Amino acid sequence: MKRRTLVSLALTLTASSAWADKVVSIGYSGPLSGGAAFYGKDVQSGIEMAINEINRAGGITVNGEKVTFRLVSLDDRYLPNETATNVRRLTSQGIDVIFVPHAGGIQAVQPLAVRDPDFLLVAYSSEPKILEAKNPMTFMLPPRYDNYLRPFTQTQMRAFGKKLALLGTTTAYGKQWTDAITEEWKRQGGTVGANNGVDYNTTVDYSSAVTKALAEKPDVIFVGGPSQPTAQVIKAAREQGFKGGFIVMDQAKFEQMEGIIPRAYLNGSVGVLPTIEYPGTQVFRNQYQRVYKKIPTSEAALNYMGMNIVAKAMELAGTTDDPRAIRAQLNAAAKALPQSKTIYRLAGVTPDGHVDAEFVIASVKDGKYTRLRVDKVYK
Repeated sequence: MKRRTLVSLALTLTASSAWADKVVSIGYSGPLSGGAAFYGKDVQSGIEMAINEINRAGGITVNGEKVTFRLVSLDDRYLPNETATNVRRLTSQGIDVIFVPHAGGIQAVQPLAVRDPDFLLVAYSSEPKILEAKNPMTFMLPPRYDNYLRPFTQTQMRAFGKKLALLGTTTAYGKQWTDAITEEWKRQGGTVGANNGVDYNTTVDYSSAVTKALAEKPDVIFVGGPSQPTAQVIKAAREQGFKGGFIVMDQAKFEQMEGIIPRAYLNGSVGVLPTIEYPGTQVFRNQYQRVYKKIPTSEAALNYMGMNIVAKAMELAGTTDDPRAIRAQLNAAAKALPQSKTIYRLAGVTPDGHVDAEFVIASVKDGKYTRLRVDKVYK
């Protein structure tokens, strides 16, 4: 069935002063307001940066036709029902590639991705259930979070003790993370207190939830959601006298929290190694900071890489408006990217649509990051 593509059939002048024959829209539905707005805008900036670079270079060539891109962004406030509404709006405009950066929204729209019109769903979430759905139109960017559970638990039990308190966010993703870390902590012989999680997107004062968690006298606290509210939870715990360790959900980033709370508050934490600590990120970091005036996280980096993979897959597939053909070329596209666009060491894209790239976790001690070994359990 011939699909509609939102394009400008008039000649469009790109930033590189080259004339393009077609402008293809890329969709984005994510939180651009509310407590997760910083997170959503970090994701958006990575996609935007990739598109701007492609356009400045004259675009891509698909079957002899010059193609440039534009980003169409809609705010879903981190609410899955609004993600679904946004996706229907985007597909009604003929948009064939849509980025969504939260598990609840991704899972809500996966069934839509295979309907008429189908579309390529670029999923930025580490929730394993996204892959387990075996959706043929999903392209998942980050590592599965279940690879983190065992090393996080082992590291913190050895360093602090076996009693865990729960203070994660109560989004769908946060609840799934909470269930997973609870199961792994108990499997390794620890005890887990009550779930004192709160909605990081709407809560302003975390002191009462922290007080409840500390009343259990935990050795370690599980925290996490967007970086900014996660930092406030850690701050509240430290200022109420907590001396133990933190397990930090992969959505929260150390490099962002450092700008909000003293680095000393992060001592004793385990989480994802900051993107800027990877050796291949220097060029990307410099370019990103020049444009956005902030440090790039994996939200920006992985979505930047993802957009470049999608563009290359369009070239290889010879189409911009057949999402199934584009998805079929993702692995070849990932392997064909130049090193300057991959950022992390990239092996390719698995048959189930998952980026196969390196990932590293770290503990924080005396304000420094110590890399921890992670054996992939799931790819």
